[in-house]
Amino acid sequence: MRYAGLCCVQEYRETTAMSLFGTTSGFGSGGTSVFGSTTTDSHNPMKDVEVTSPPDDSVSCLAFSPPAMPGNFLIGGSWANDVRCWEVQDNGQTVPKAQQMHTGPVLDVCWSDDGSKVFTASCDKTAKMWDLNSNQAIQIAQHDGPIKTIHWIKAPNYSCVMTGSWDKTLKFWDTRSPSPMMSLQMPERCYCADVVYPMAVVATAERGLIVYQLENQPSEFRRIDSPLKHQHRCVAIFKDKQNKPTGFALGSIEGRVAIHYINPPNPAKDNFTFKCHRSNGTNTATPQDIYAVNAIAFHPVHGTLATVGSDGRFSFWDKDARTKLKTSEQLDQPITACCFNHNGNIFAYASSYDWSKGHEYYNPQKKNYIFLRNAAEELKPRNKKCRQVVPGIP
Repeated sequence: MRYAGLCCVQEYRETTAMSLFGTTSGFGSGGTSVFGSTTTDSHNPMKDVEVTSPPDDSVSCLAFSPPAMPGNFLIGGSWANDVRCWEVQDNGQTVPKAQQMHTGPVLDVCWSDDGSKVFTASCDKTAKMWDLNSNQAIQIAQHDGPIKTIHWIKAPNYSCVMTGSWDKTLKFWDTRSPSPMMSLQMPERCYCADVVYPMAVVATAERGLIVYQLENQPSEFRRIDSPLKHQHRCVAIFKDKQNKPTGFALGSIEGRVAIHYINPPNPAKDNFTFKCHRSNGTNTATPQDIYAVNAIAFHPVHGTLATVGSDGRFSFWDKDARTKLKTSEQLDQPITACCFNHNGNIFAYASSYDWSKGHEYYNPQKKNYIFLRNAAEELKPRNKKCRQVVPGIP
């Protein structure tokens, strides 16, 4: 694959020849730094690999290239109106490859299944298709409000891009026509969405939750009463052991995640919520600080999940054993986005201000970061024999 576009001189301390993101690597799990430094650094307390040339404003979204594509390429969208592409090499080195611009903040990105295209959604009310081979981007979608979510759908009988907007519509585009194939009205503004064919889940303002089926053509399948009492922030579909989508995890601004199955044998027992991204413990003498859950990502191999929050921490969870696997040290600013690469060896997360404390806490001099961590070992499910139930997870 040929890339044109952004070219920059890379400053990077050479690491050893070992593969940082191979399955045999101990990087990221042993507490040693690839940079050879053991000093505590509040912007990178986990001593993870820093991505070169991060965006100049808050990072809104991250997405790794699909399995069909050789190697690992990371896409990041930001409030600086740009979308950037990096190649992530096995030794941890990141090489900026290209970038494209919108005329408003970029809110979401996704890949086509073959890895040849990237789709971008923006506050400028448009979505674009970026051809990485030619480094050309063309508009493929238009809404009457900012576009909050974008997903590629690959069905046996059709392929399209799904966009969810604050104009309260969900639209489906075949990328060759200026008009949508279909437009579905939603009761409220789209806040977050996920797609794993043949299922889509959209969470809206006013705690709306809609499941769509995508076989033959997209249609509304079910509206669900929200299991959470506060504003929805992020949603991610999970699969069963047959690799079929079977439910979703939903995160809210109130430091809580709901695990919800679509057709569980025992809804009262199988569906549950748990607290996360909170501090100061649970005793009533000290008020608890509660932070938003900004993103959720499921590990593509193990089915465990990562959550990231406004508290500046990431956590790994085993939903089946209902246990916490790991919580990071606290970064000096919120974590706004996260994703796994296609084989689950790399966990990417972005550190930048999410405006959760208002404009008075915004510091334009503060740098934004994207970090890469080896996720091959830390996301393995908990051994049932040494299960430890965490407070807050029933």
